[in-house]
Amino acid sequence: MAHLYNPLLLRFRRAPGLAVRGRQSGEWHVVPVWPLELEGERYLVAPRGETHWVRNLRVTGEGELRWGSRAEPFTATEIPPGHRGRFVDAYLRAYGKRYGGYVGREFAEMPDPADHPVFRISSKT
Repeated sequence: MAHLYNPLLLRFRRAPGLAVRGRQSGEWHVVPVWPLELEGERYLVAPRGETHWVRNLRVTGEGELRWGSRAEPFTATEIPPGHRGRFVDAYLRAYGKRYGGYVGREFAEMPDPADHPVFRISSKT
């Protein structure tokens, strides 16, 4: 279902877009994300686990958050698997009920927080 909803979320600006260059093609790929703000820092949490955007971000170490015509470049640092629990919990509290609980169900299918990559993002300025 994500391949149907993701373009609509971006087109109608219902979610910011994560733009990251492909690790092999070098071309920009954009997917909707909900950045998590926690203790003055921002994070990206992967509800579906080891997705293409996760693998691309690991290789490139940078990307952009896009909202309409605005683009905010950032660098990314991955959080080690053993430290992801509090970020996953905070993400579920913030976004778990979105889209009729769809986001929460994604985590229910993979309940171990270590299965959900988390990246701290820092604005490039």
